Amino acid sequence: MSTPHQSPTQQPAPQTAPNWQAAPGTSYAPYTSPIPITRTHLGHALASEWTKIKSVRSTIWTLGVFLVLVIGIGLLVAAQTTGEDFGDVPYTIPAFFGLVLGQICLITLGVLVISSEYGTGMIRTTFTASPQRHRVLAAKLIIFFAVAFVVSAFAIGFVGLVTESMHTGVAGKAWGGTVVMGALYVSLLGVLALAVGSMLRHSAGAITAMLGLVLVPAILPAFLLLSESMQTIGEKMLEYNAPNSLAKIFGIDEADGSGGGAQLGLLAGLTAAAIAGAFVLLDRRDV
Repeated sequence: MSTPHQSPTQQPAPQTAPNWQAAPGTSYAPYTSPIPITRTHLGHALASEWTKIKSVRSTIWTLGVFLVLVIGIGLLVAAQTTGEDFGDVPYTIPAFFGLVLGQICLITLGVLVISSEYGTGMIRTTFTASPQRHRVLAAKLIIFFAVAFVVSAFAIGFVGLVTESMHTGVAGKAWGGTVVMGALYVSLLGVLALAVGSMLRHSAGAITAMLGLVLVPAILPAFLLLSESMQTIGEKMLEYNAPNSLAKIFGIDEADGSGGGAQLGLLAGLTAAAIAGAFVLLDRRDV
């Protein structure tokens, strides 16, 4: 059987789209989703960041090592003290020796809170779920500061209570203020690290930068003081570096009688400037 051939000039019939119009007298109700729709706010971002920070291993390890250093070293130092050692100084001084090392743990955790998401690419998912980037960064800052402050205050206060119980009957100096100021200082260091991690978006680079910020001012004055022209800079570095700032807060070095208030204020100003820079760069750069 022969099949008819289509002429070259013959075109196929155009296909028409189906008519989806409702028949006369028929109406369709609009679709309504059963899922409730609510406006997002900072509370949702805080809940999300709290879930993240409590569920990752880096938080457990860094805070665990921090507690071991502060409490462990603090109690070892307290065991070597006598009641006469606390006549004019607070009972929280043993915690100072652990904080000198423990602050590195909070710096590391502060960086990892945000830089780990950039390293794994999960930051894209985070910003897709919450396009308001400033809200995400604000939530990270708030949650991390709250966690760092509570853990630091607990460690310092625990060492102070145990040390005081070891030397009952000895009237020591009031030490409640050192708990708050000491925890605030190391927590601000961690927040500063978080802001630096947001700007650099690289874990190793941000941790190295923060370690340089903490260690260089503590080491460099030993060389700067040898030169008369650099002596003023060396003295300022010696006065405001992290270990000496903590020493003033805990009453070990009260030569100026400030109690570490000036050092804490400088760190707060530096942290605020870093946070402002992090917010500006967050909106101007792509992920």
